[in-house]
Amino acid sequence: MSLTPSSSFTPLSGIRVLDFSHVIAGPFASFLLAQLGAKVTKVENAHGGDVMRRTGRGREAFVSLNAGKTSLSLGLANSDGQKQALELAAQCDVFIDNLRPGVLERYGLGFEAVRARNPRVVYCSISGFGRGAPEWTGRPAYDHVVQAATGMAWMAGSEGDPPIKTGFPVIDSATGLLAAFAILAGVRESERTGHGMLLDVSMACAGMQLMYPMSCNAMTHGAIPSRQGNQGYSGSPSADFFRTRDGWLAIGANTPRQLQALLQVLDLEQLASDPSLFSAPLDGREASSFVQSLDPVALKAALAVALEGSDAAQLEARLSARGVPAARLRDIAEFASEAMANGAMAAVELHDDGVSVKSPGLGFRVYHPS
Repeated sequence: MSLTPSSSFTPLSGIRVLDFSHVIAGPFASFLLAQLGAKVTKVENAHGGDVMRRTGRGREAFVSLNAGKTSLSLGLANSDGQKQALELAAQCDVFIDNLRPGVLERYGLGFEAVRARNPRVVYCSISGFGRGAPEWTGRPAYDHVVQAATGMAWMAGSEGDPPIKTGFPVIDSATGLLAAFAILAGVRESERTGHGMLLDVSMACAGMQLMYPMSCNAMTHGAIPSRQGNQGYSGSPSADFFRTRDGWLAIGANTPRQLQALLQVLDLEQLASDPSLFSAPLDGREASSFVQSLDPVALKAALAVALEGSDAAQLEARLSARGVPAARLRDIAEFASEAMANGAMAAVELHDDGVSVKSPGLGFRVYHPS
């Protein structure tokens, strides 16, 4: 049996989504639903629409998040606009809101009002801090503000550094993914039970999901993780970023077997049995565990010296062939070009509003037996 890529994957065909969201988090959630076949109606305000239409990148930024949707301009400040919005809400399967908390309630479009007209509706409310804490519910939020609030900004960098935010809107994107996941579960539950529900999705909780192992430790023990800079979370001294002759190389030699292979490639095999570095010689045949060194600073320094005159691309290939995770540091454009060229990532062409945008789409491929 062979597998062939599916040219059409629309499991949400027939699902109607009414989308009152804007900017990134909500539109990304409804974009994913649209890519899965849902019919999405995006409602924009009558005074300029979604702010993404007016960003520095112009229409491309908007299309990348909203292609495949039908846009509708409504003025909710007047009764006709409110009436039309409520009529649409009565017919949808999914209702998405990421406007300022309380805005849609003021216009008669909160969960209870919509549920009264549409008992099976899956109503997804996206906000900065969710509905659970009354003193936080109405707080406005942006990506970097939530990174600061959740402790994420203290994760990057090394001890003694100022707080460092992630260099892209990670919270916004993660919130969109979490909302799409919650909506899929909600649609299944509504189909199963015949009852609708309110889904409370917050940027803060999306951030905690991204930091999941650390979140569990913090919630259980009140633990605060140490800042590790570019070192891998295993703590192994041979899992870090190293400077090479022509750039940087990320290496993940976490286990004794991986470190042995790294040392062999670098002609440093003698270090595997150095009593100043290891209490017992490295043995790659033992059960996998993270490497611990008696002198991690000295071990990392020896690796750094051996790597500084090496070629990053050549080492990436040699180490990968030996089972040692390694990657030359690329910028995002370089990786996108290389991954599209070699088939590691398929580009989805989005066409809307007179422009074309290449997108990673759903982020996964679907194969069917042929």
